[in-house]
Formats: sequence, structure tokens, C-alpha cells
Amino acid sequence: MHLQLGAVLACAAIFVGALTQRMTGLGFALVAAPLLIVVAGPVEGVLLGNALSAVLCVTVLATSWRFVRWRRALLMLAPALITVPLGAMLALRVPTAPLLVIVGTIAVAAVGMAAMSNRFALLPGRGGAVVAGALSGFMNATAGIGGPMLAVHASSARWPRDVFVGTGQLFLLGLNILSLSAKGLPSISPALWIWSLVALAVGALAGNRLSARVPERLGRPLVLGLAGLGSIVAVIRGLSMM
Repeated sequence: MHLQLGAVLACAAIFVGALTQRMTGLGFALVAAPLLIVVAGPVEGVLLGNALSAVLCVTVLATSWRFVRWRRALLMLAPALITVPLGAMLALRVPTAPLLVIVGTIAVAAVGMAAMSNRFALLPGRGGAVVAGALSGFMNATAGIGGPMLAVHASSARWPRDVFVGTGQLFLLGLNILSLSAKGLPSISPALWIWSLVALAVGALAGNRLSARVPERLGRPLVLGLAGLGSIVAVIRGLSMM
């Protein structure tokens, strides 16, 4: 993929992901991470996704903190303290091509789990929260995608939309801070940093305006579709490099 075209596609994915996460509480990593991995590589792409996601979580949390279930968020973060370093170790030691295949496959599986979360109570209760937190930590460190398991637990626990948005931002913020602490900040060009932050800000502002107008049932299939496509692209890219 031509680098300039890849950067444009990555910024478009960042915009859509930020817009969707501001409206529904989830979507940034699912949409943006696969293309960021293709553009910047499996290590730097995941790190960039972690950094941008942390910034976005802070902005969304500023308007949704009243709905946070603090104990449940902390319960989910506890096992992530163990699984994030394990995921970071894998991400830093596996060569680029197979790592692309691994993270792309993880992303595809995550999309499938998120798609099924409305139909089945897969991770209910406190035990489900612990499992979701552990899996989210590993997936966030390796593939930059920590939200799907959160969505599965939230759906199993029947969280209202406001609770999901607020609690989700605190949990994802903690995950991204842990991931960045384990691996460091991404080494990318200043231009890509600037354009990524601009796309993030514009997407968040657009999502803020649309959050009260667009029902979640319309945005969710689009998010999952884009996420699935980007994940498949990452797998194909990795296979072509092997």
C-alpha cells in the first residue's frame, strides 16, 4: 500500500472511530487499529492506536464521568495488570509479518465476539468482568483492541448506554496507559502525529453533535463491518510479507 494513501485511509479510520466512540462508547480501536497497523506496522501502529485512544477516552470521560461504575472498572483493570505485560512481550518479540497475521486474526475474532454480544450473555457477573478485563488487556497490548470484551461483558450485564459509555472510557483509559507504560510511545513522523490528532479531534466533535440524533443500532453494523474489513486487510498484508 502506498504510504500516502495508507496515511489518508488511517486518518479516515481515526475520524470514523472517534465519531463512533463518542456516540456509543466503543468503536475507535475496532475501526482505526487494523489500518494503523497496516500503515505504521504492528508495533508502532498499535502504540499509536493506544495513544490516540487514551486521548479520546479522556475527552469522552469529561462529559460522561457521572455514569462511571468505578468498582466494576477497577475490577476489570486488576487482571489487566498481568495480561498487558504478557501481550507487550509478545508484540515486541514476534517478527513483523507473523505479528501482522496474529493481530489481524485477533481483531477478526474480536469483531465476531462483539457481533454476538447482543445475542448471548457470554461474560456475566463479577467473574465475567475479570475474564473480560484479562482478555482486554492482552488484546489491547498486542492488537490495540481492548473494547470488544468490554462490550461483551457490558451486554451480558445489561448496562444502559450511558453507563457503558462512562465506565468504558475509564476502563479503556486505564488499559491504554498500561499498554503505553509497557511499550513506550510510538516512533512515527511528526506529520502523522499531527494529522492523526486532527482527525481524532474532528471525529470527536462530530460524534458529540450526532450522539443525540443517531441511534446506536445504525452505527454498530457499520463499525463492525469496517473493523472486519480492516482486520482482514491486516492479515492479508502480513501473509504477503511472509
